[in-house]
Amino acid sequence: MASSSTSSYTNSPCAACKFLRRKCMPDCIFAPYFPPEEPQKFANVHKIFGASNVSKLLNEVHPHQREDAVNSLAYEAEARMKDPVYGCVGAISVLQRQVIRLQKELDETNADLVRYASSYNHEILLPTSQSERSSSSRVRGGGSLGQNSGSYFSPSWNRNAYGERDYERGGEGEGDI
Repeated sequence: MASSSTSSYTNSPCAACKFLRRKCMPDCIFAPYFPPEEPQKFANVHKIFGASNVSKLLNEVHPHQREDAVNSLAYEAEARMKDPVYGCVGAISVLQRQVIRLQKELDETNADLVRYASSYNHEILLPTSQSERSSSSRVRGGGSLGQNSGSYFSPSWNRNAYGERDYERGGEGEGDI
């Protein structure tokens, strides 16, 4: 029973020979790369590159590189079917722009994080006003946070681009009580 299933598989023409309506020979260059279960793969490659060109290319490529070559041709053919002008280059370009945009966003977020961390550490380690000094000593001395009248952290909307307090927008300044 196993021999009949393998013999029917070997007698089945590859997708390329089936598409081209020819007899699939045992030494068919297309058979290992275009199985009968994937007829659309060969149809796309044939429509974009032509069977003769693909055959020539496969004969010129080393046997260990043929599978990669066929996969590349199939990918490019599918991309050309979707986008006839740019093909896979269009997809690559879109992805490169997305990577650049995300890298800029990541850089901006990291800069914000550094500003936040440096200003937060500065306020904890070096209190600047008398109320902050007294509140920090109360917290360190075991006082409750509810007694804390000072602020360790000023929100980002209360800071300028350099991480400094923006006194015009309500930051703590010399005139604040």
